[in-house]
Amino acid sequence: MKFAHTLSFVSFAAVFMTLTSCTPEGNDISPNDLELDRSLEQTIIACLNGEELSWMQMPSSSDLGNIPQDAANPLTSEKVVLGRLLFHETGLGTQATNESSIGTFSCASCHHAAGGFQAGVQQGIGDGGSGFGFAGEGRRQSDDYASTDVDRQPNRTPSAMNGAFTKLSLYNGQFGAGGENTGTEGLWTADTPLENNLLGYAGLETQAIAGLTVHRMAPDAAFFEAHPKYVDLFDAAFPSIAEANRYNVEYAGLAIAAYERTLMASESPFQKWLGGQKSAMSDAQKRGAQVFFGAAECATCHSGPALSDGSFHAIGMLDMDQGSGSGSGGGAYTASNNFDEVAKGRGGFTGEAEDMYAFKTPQLYNLQSSAFMGHGGNYTSIREVVEYKVNASKDNPRVSGSSLDELFVPLALTDADVDDLVDFLSTGLYDGNLSRYEPSAVLSGGCFPNADAQSSEDMGCSN
Repeated sequence: MKFAHTLSFVSFAAVFMTLTSCTPEGNDISPNDLELDRSLEQTIIACLNGEELSWMQMPSSSDLGNIPQDAANPLTSEKVVLGRLLFHETGLGTQATNESSIGTFSCASCHHAAGGFQAGVQQGIGDGGSGFGFAGEGRRQSDDYASTDVDRQPNRTPSAMNGAFTKLSLYNGQFGAGGENTGTEGLWTADTPLENNLLGYAGLETQAIAGLTVHRMAPDAAFFEAHPKYVDLFDAAFPSIAEANRYNVEYAGLAIAAYERTLMASESPFQKWLGGQKSAMSDAQKRGAQVFFGAAECATCHSGPALSDGSFHAIGMLDMDQGSGSGSGGGAYTASNNFDEVAKGRGGFTGEAEDMYAFKTPQLYNLQSSAFMGHGGNYTSIREVVEYKVNASKDNPRVSGSSLDELFVPLALTDADVDDLVDFLSTGLYDGNLSRYEPSAVLSGGCFPNADAQSSEDMGCSN
């Protein structure tokens, strides 16, 4: 099949290599800070298969030319400005199931800065939600909605951060016209969200376009009539597109994806350390990074600037309907019609036996912003996930032993190793200034990320 566009990624998006052991010989750590830094540098470089240490560093969010991007959607400041507003714009919630919810939700309802661009509950809620709490943990089902009418997904909301560094989107990687999706064209079924792959864009772009419709948001004629200033912003962002084709879901999605590509945890201690600020990480965080890239060999899968290889691995973690998680907004998990397919991960999309129960390697920054981890959200701390991987004993009875990734094996780490590794993952990879990615206001004048009455009260905002 001939694609409408050709995908092109700059240097950071080079194909992630399969890594074996990252531990160099003679890796004893000196208590001297300088020696600790040198030892960590050597350990990381041993993982990079010839790449320099700078390969791990994220560019500035304003350095658009060095952010990985789709050649069919080149980054411009005008697109990013428009995308930032649309991502947070509750006025886009025009397709709500109940009239009471129109104009009260946005992309940021489930991907907000306070939660590390994740939802603050196990099962995020867009349309049909009420409340926000302090960091999204107060989101609940609206009293106006039946549970079957609420927009919520059967996996934990993934972070919208650092997505520029992988080619495919979602846990099963179903969005994106290139990369590992080459050859899956027969699965891009008409009249389903997968049809958007036929547009030929990369994963972030395709997901953003599909997500607007899936999550009941659309910049229709009524939206532009109500908020005419957006017309000027679309004109500035897409001047080469004919006006008759410019004001629609596709170009709104492209602007949102452009903005999402700038969402990077570049102010985290580890990123600062990579940039030469060696005091940005504590000794415990450095020792934890040493374990991460060394003895634990985490970088075999968690590679690249976002610490994700963008590929898929089966490690037997619980699905959302299992375990004792709090479900959506403190209640029981609400199933979806396609849950059996979703629970199979990549295999649910491709149908291939070798893909069954394999899920995309997650990025690892700002994990501590959420109390829910794993694709099902049934793990409630970074330490719990680390110990799960150290023990390498699957939790999910749906996953057969033969389906497990060959890399999912017990690790010989000491208690001190685990403590340091948790410190690195919790604080060394934490960017505490994500509010810099929020707009000061949206053009509708409404509250964001939600504009329902309870959220407005929670946030001290008036619509």
